[in-house]
Amino acid sequence: MLAMRPNCECCNRDLAPESDAAFICSFECTFCEGCAAGVLGGRCPNCGGDLVSRPRRSEAMLAKYPASTERVVKAAGCASRV
Repeated sequence: MLAMRPNCECCNRDLAPESDAAFICSFECTFCEGCAAGVLGGRCPNCGGDLVSRPRRSEAMLAKYPASTERVVKAAGCASRV
C-alpha cells in the first residue's frame, strides 16, 4: 500500500492525498508537479527512476488507511539530482 506522503521532497509543498499534483517513483519518493516536470525533468533525484502521477485512494479507503503524515524533505532541495 502506498504511504501517500504529504509533501514534495524538493520544495516541501503540501500534497493532499487527493491531489493530482503528486508524482512518485517506484520507491515512493514524492514530488509536486512543478518540481517533477521542471528541475527534475521527470526523473527521481534519489534513484533516477521515472516520476509518474501518484494514484489517488478512494475516500472510504483513505478513511480506513490514512495517508502518511511523515514529511520527507531533501536538505539540498531540487538542486540535489542523480
